[in-house]
Amino acid sequence: MRYLYPLAVLGCCLAGCNAPRDERVHEYNADGVHLFAHGAYPEAQETFQAALALKPDDAGLLYNLGECCHRQGNLQQAERYYNDCLKHDANHVPCRFARAALLLQMGRRAEAERSAQDWLQAEPKNANAFALDGWFLHQAGDLPQAQARLQQALELDPRNQRALIELGLLYEAMQRPERALVLYERIAADDPGQQEVAKRLKEFKATGIAKPQPD
Repeated sequence: MRYLYPLAVLGCCLAGCNAPRDERVHEYNADGVHLFAHGAYPEAQETFQAALALKPDDAGLLYNLGECCHRQGNLQQAERYYNDCLKHDANHVPCRFARAALLLQMGRRAEAERSAQDWLQAEPKNANAFALDGWFLHQAGDLPQAQARLQQALELDPRNQRALIELGLLYEAMQRPERALVLYERIAADDPGQQEVAKRLKEFKATGIAKPQPD
């Protein structure tokens, strides 16, 4: 599950800093998210670039541009945008996950794992760093250790969306979709705007998957 930042500049708009410019950035970004959601990746990229020209250091826009390049197969450019995003926001969670997936795709597993471990060491109380490590363990096929790591993340932050999503995907891999359903419903209740989660719930409903019954 991958995400764009539809409200990447909202905080600045609310604060009233350079409001006309920030309103334009917000509009460009919203248009880019809409285009991306409909698969118009080149057009979305152009729109995000127009926003970035107005606000060059915005981590959310840099991430969104990385996603556009990633979807179009321009992996080197995607990596540059992801790296720039993390320079401005080292704890940008979607970018951390997207960059890790990109490095695996490029055959650079050791580098990806080292980056994840560095983040975990730098942020030992950050649930998202534990969630990323759990994701790596899942990718490596170590499902029990992945589950343990994701549960550690949820001990730090019981409502952490990234950990809940990854644990849901892990339960699906373990052929326990009813447990995944419970987690996805928790996420949807907190954030109805998570479209990929909503899509998952719709698919579960269509296939008759229900919550686990009490013992």
